Amino acid sequence: MEPFIIVEKVSKKFGENEVLSNVSLVINEGERIGVIGRSGSGKTVLLSMLKGIADYGPTSGRVIYRVSICGECEYVDGPSMAGRVCPRCCTRMKLEEIDYWHDSKFARLLKERIAMMFQRTFALYGSLTVYENLVEALRKCSAITGSNEDSANKRALGIAKSVGLAHRLLHPARDLSGGEKQRVVLGRQLATDPLLLLADEPTGTLDPINARMIYRIVKEETKRHNTTLLVTSHMPEVIEELADRAVLLERGKVAAEGDPKAVIQRFLSSVSTEEIARPKEFGDLILKVNDLKKYYFSIDKGMVKALDGVSFEVREREIFGIIGLSGAGKTTLSRIICGVTPPTSGSVGLRVGEEWVDMLEPGPLGRGRATPYLGLLHQEYALYPHRTVQENLTECIGLELPDEFAHFKAHTVLWAAGFEEAAIDGMLGRYPDELSEGERHRVALAQVLIREPLIIILDEPSGTMDPITKQDVAKSIKNARNELGQTFIIVSHDMGFVRETCEEVILMREGRIVKKGPPAEVTADFRPEERAEMLADTK
Repeated sequence: MEPFIIVEKVSKKFGENEVLSNVSLVINEGERIGVIGRSGSGKTVLLSMLKGIADYGPTSGRVIYRVSICGECEYVDGPSMAGRVCPRCCTRMKLEEIDYWHDSKFARLLKERIAMMFQRTFALYGSLTVYENLVEALRKCSAITGSNEDSANKRALGIAKSVGLAHRLLHPARDLSGGEKQRVVLGRQLATDPLLLLADEPTGTLDPINARMIYRIVKEETKRHNTTLLVTSHMPEVIEELADRAVLLERGKVAAEGDPKAVIQRFLSSVSTEEIARPKEFGDLILKVNDLKKYYFSIDKGMVKALDGVSFEVREREIFGIIGLSGAGKTTLSRIICGVTPPTSGSVGLRVGEEWVDMLEPGPLGRGRATPYLGLLHQEYALYPHRTVQENLTECIGLELPDEFAHFKAHTVLWAAGFEEAAIDGMLGRYPDELSEGERHRVALAQVLIREPLIIILDEPSGTMDPITKQDVAKSIKNARNELGQTFIIVSHDMGFVRETCEEVILMREGRIVKKGPPAEVTADFRPEERAEMLADTK
C-alpha cells in the first residue's frame, strides 16, 4: 500500500497544556486505523488536525499528505493514481507531497476530499427529510463527484439503503433518533466520496444494534471505495471491529502501535472496567404508558372501568403483545395510545427523535406531531381491488412520489414485508385478487410501512387465517423488525400467534394488567376460559 499520510513529530499545545507530544505515524492509502485511549488522551485533537480545522495546526512538526493532483482541473485523488489519467479531464496526474498546514493552495483542494464525523454533533438540516439531506450533500460536492441532478437523486436512494434508512426517507431529520441521525451524518459524509474518513467516537452513545449497523456500513463503504479510515474510541470493541491497525494514545503520546488485539490488551491493562462505557443491550424506550385509566358510566352496568391503572413500556425494535379475552380492555388501550380515545387519567408518551411527545395533549405541538408516526393495521384491512400493488402502495394512499422514488420505496417495503427480492418487480404490477390471503396481508403491512411509522399497532392480525397463512404473516412481522428496525404492538386473543411473534407480552383482565413477561411465562397465568379461547389456534 502507498503511504498516504505522514504525521512527523507533531506536538500541539493549547496555552501551556500540551495535548499531543512528538506524535509520529504513517497511514497507508485504504488502511483502517483505530486510535484508542482514555478521554483527554488527544484522540479528537489528532483527528481535528488531520481534517484541517482552524486552531488545530501543529505547534511543532508536520502533517504530510501524499496525493495525486491533476494540474489541469485540480482534481485530487490518492497516491496510487499518480501517473494515471484524471477521471475528470484525462490529463496525466502527478504525485505531490503536501505540507498540509503550510501549503494553502493544495490544502484547500485536499480538504474537500476529507470527511469527518464528529462525536454527537449532528450537522443536519433539521427541517429537511433524510432524502433531502442526502441530496443536499450530493449537490454540494457535485464538482468533486461529477454528479448531475438525476444521478444525485439516484445516488441518494442508494446511500439511504446502504445506511439502513430506506424506511426513514420521508422523516424530517429533527424527528430521528440519535442512532438514525448518526447514520444520516455518515451517509452525508459518504456522499462526498472522501479519500479519508475521520470518525470520532462514532458509536459512543448508540445501542448495540445501531452500533453494529455503523460498523457494517463503514467497513463495506471504505472497502468498496478504497477509503482510508481513521477512527477514535475509548471502547475496545469499536477498534476491534473497524481497525486493521491500532494506535494507543496516553497523555498525548503514542504508547503502542500494531495489531488491534495486542494494543487493546495494553489499553485494558491500564484502565478499570468502570472507565469503559458499555452500550445499552436494547433499543431506547419509545413508548411509555403510565397509570392509564378509562372510566365511563353505563345505565345497565353502572361505573365501568375499561382501564384501571395500566402501566408498561415498549422499546425500539420490540414486538410487544397485548392479549386478553374480549372486554379485557385491549381495544380501549390501543385507541388511547393512538390518540383516538381520551383517557380519564394517566399519561402516554411517544418518543419522536429525541423528544417525548404527550399523546394526551391536543394540537400540532402535542399528539398532532406524533400521530403521523403511528401506523395502525386493522383486522379488516382493505386494498383497492382495481389498482395494482404499486398503486396501492403509493397514489391510492395519497403518497405522491417521483416514479423512481416510488418504485424504490415500494420495492423496499415489500422486501421488508417478507417478499422474495427476485419476485418483487413482478408483484408490483399484479392486482389484489391475483394474490393469496397471506400475500394480500403482507401488501397491507407494506402499505403501513411505506408511511415510515415509528410504531405499528396490529389489531388482531391473525384473524381467521389458516395456520400456514399465520406463519407467513408472523414471518413478515419479524422480517420487518429485523430489516427496518420496526417496532410493533400486537393486540390479539390468539396466544399461538403471539407466542410465535412477540418477545414481551402483557395479559389483560377486566382493565388491568395481571401478568407481564415472555409469552411462555404469561401462559402459566391463564384461567381455564382464557386457555380455551387463546390457545385454540396454537396448532
